[in-house]
Amino acid sequence: MILDFNVNGRDYSIEADARARLIDVLREDLGLTGTKEGCGEGECGACTVIIDGLAVNSCLVMAHQTRGKRILTVESLKQDGELDSLQKSFINNGAVQCGYCTPGMLMSCKALLMRNPNPTEHEIREAIEGNLCRCTGYVKIINAVKEVVKESKAPSEEDHHE
Repeated sequence: MILDFNVNGRDYSIEADARARLIDVLREDLGLTGTKEGCGEGECGACTVIIDGLAVNSCLVMAHQTRGKRILTVESLKQDGELDSLQKSFINNGAVQCGYCTPGMLMSCKALLMRNPNPTEHEIREAIEGNLCRCTGYVKIINAVKEVVKESKAPSEEDHHE
């Protein structure tokens, strides 16, 4: 089958197996290996991507379901060689340990911030409830998101010169 979709701002038209899952197409056909497969059953969240603004487990999505959709993977966060503020905050807050859950965790958090730039701690916790992390205990991850929210609300230097 021919699959037409947009991944990380780039349009693709590729031939894919009708039984292929999105995670397989991303990793094997497009070479976007940042998306990790943990459980393959939608339980761990390691494979989270954003489809049309919603965080989803790519291991549960059949590739043909993404026709005409806009998909963002963890590779989309780095722009022009510069890490996203969320990635920087994960590093600064020690929210990365073994790193296996990190791509999915980042994408769940990014989807939250895209729809709600000022989430409460409860909303952050809800956004990542489908992502399992065995290393950090989640506190550092939550703190990283809270730091991004705080920084986005901080007045810029331009505001001080008015």
